[in-house]
Amino acid sequence: MDVEPTPAHRTAEVESTKTMIERVEEQFDIKPDRLIGDTAYGTAPMLAWMVNEKDIEPHVPVWDKTERKNESLSISDFQWSEEAQEYRCPTGHALRSEWRAFKNQRSHVTKADTIIFRSRQTDCSKCSMKERCCPNTSFRKIARSVHEAARNVARRIAATPQYVCSRHERKKVEMLFAHLKRILKLDRLRLRGMTGANDEFTLAAAVQNLRRLAKLTYQGPPTTG
Repeated sequence: MDVEPTPAHRTAEVESTKTMIERVEEQFDIKPDRLIGDTAYGTAPMLAWMVNEKDIEPHVPVWDKTERKNESLSISDFQWSEEAQEYRCPTGHALRSEWRAFKNQRSHVTKADTIIFRSRQTDCSKCSMKERCCPNTSFRKIARSVHEAARNVARRIAATPQYVCSRHERKKVEMLFAHLKRILKLDRLRLRGMTGANDEFTLAAAVQNLRRLAKLTYQGPPTTG
């Protein structure tokens, strides 16, 4: 329904998706119920845009680098309390964004749009799981995204049968790109610049849509006899 060429850069590709969704909604009053994509679309800001601004179900893997490869404790081993706004470690100790009241309230939001939750050094020093939790530091800290609620929505969807179905349907979209390269011979661009790329992709998309439309409406030759 729309085309938006970009350089081969992950951030630009994700931003182009937002541009196309908003443009189609503005021009045709059509908005998708769900978005299927790879991990590039599972960043916290993108998930927040889908869930909070557009009410689109994110059928994408969450971009998550918090899981540790070794046997040490990951964030998933800590329990989050929405009411108390704190984490609890497996032994029951709290991790908070602040341990004392400030005269002027602070947001604690970092430049990376995260809030740092820290345990108390006195709790960690005598904890039996310290070697698995924070062996090289005196306390444990966790960076929680300000968009964590949207990330949790994506995690819940990923555990549903609908998500598995979406992953299979994504292959159909990938096949369209393969047809562009192999059948329509769009393996390289002939025109220079983003304007030229936009013209070529728009024409290629139009041809592809016409081919699909012809297949859907073709009735075949009349039968005789």
